[in-house]
Amino acid sequence: MAAASPAAARRRTPAAGRVSGGRAPRRERNGPLARLWRTHWYAWAMIAPVVIVLAVLIGIPLSRGLYLSFTNANESNVGRTIGMNEIPATYEFVGADNFLAILSGELGSFWPRLTWTLVWTVACTALHYGIGLGLAVALNRRLRFRAVYRMLLVLPWAVPPFVSIFIWRYLYNNDFGVFNAMLRTAGLPTVGWLNDALTAKIAVIAVNVWLGVPFMMLALLGGLQAIPKELYEASRVDGASPWQQFRYITIPGLRQISSTIVLLGTIWSFNMFPVIYLVTEGGPGDSSELLVTYAFRLAFEGIRNYSASSAYGLLILVLLIVLAVVYQRALRRGGEAW
Repeated sequence: MAAASPAAARRRTPAAGRVSGGRAPRRERNGPLARLWRTHWYAWAMIAPVVIVLAVLIGIPLSRGLYLSFTNANESNVGRTIGMNEIPATYEFVGADNFLAILSGELGSFWPRLTWTLVWTVACTALHYGIGLGLAVALNRRLRFRAVYRMLLVLPWAVPPFVSIFIWRYLYNNDFGVFNAMLRTAGLPTVGWLNDALTAKIAVIAVNVWLGVPFMMLALLGGLQAIPKELYEASRVDGASPWQQFRYITIPGLRQISSTIVLLGTIWSFNMFPVIYLVTEGGPGDSSELLVTYAFRLAFEGIRNYSASSAYGLLILVLLIVLAVVYQRALRRGGEAW
């Protein structure tokens, strides 16, 4: 039988690096991760501090809350130090008991609070976007003193939220509030804005809309200015009406930025703690209590129930993740990349 050619022998012979255990072939040392590191090492180095800070500030509390949600930790059985005496923790692992108690209604009125939280979120986000879009369209046109209007409309966002909230609470005051003073001047009966469940809910929605519209307006105004002017000029030549321009040019041109800010607005409204807590304190009764404000009360008021508060917080996180995933899939089905 003829001897094999040198080329065939080389093909059959294993790589020297694999046989002898020597240096790894260059192909393996130049893998995708290694190339990515060599190419963008400066970017990884710049984001490393942010990743570390987020891991410490978010990762550790989240892990702790996740652990506590499966225990019966409360004010009486957590570890604490009183003077020179150190009392060890005695709480126990209880599995999913906290979640079952919450979802069954045994611990707090979860479903009524969830319903009000969803109504609050939808109402605030819709008003944020609708009013913000209207103001953005108005300010995108040539107006006298347009810069002044923009500055005035941004003021609610520039003022610290708690300052604005206290001002609004004074406006709603039964005896000295501006709104009731205007009603008395007009000969109309006054309204106990924060003493009735319905008016209290309307009041907190109005405050949150006041605080959130400037962000929507600025974001949408930036999106409007990115739409090519040639599209409007061409549509006018073709005889398009202002409504047709708005429907077929403005709305599609804002679709990408709208999808992002609507999701952000939904998350912010769902977790809007300061407005509810500082305006109505969840009242009257607990009619305006959101999930997030009730979770706060469980952990920091009365007999502190840390495990139930952690379970509420975890449920809120799961709800927001599900909402974000469903929203993203809906955008993909509609042909939007996000």
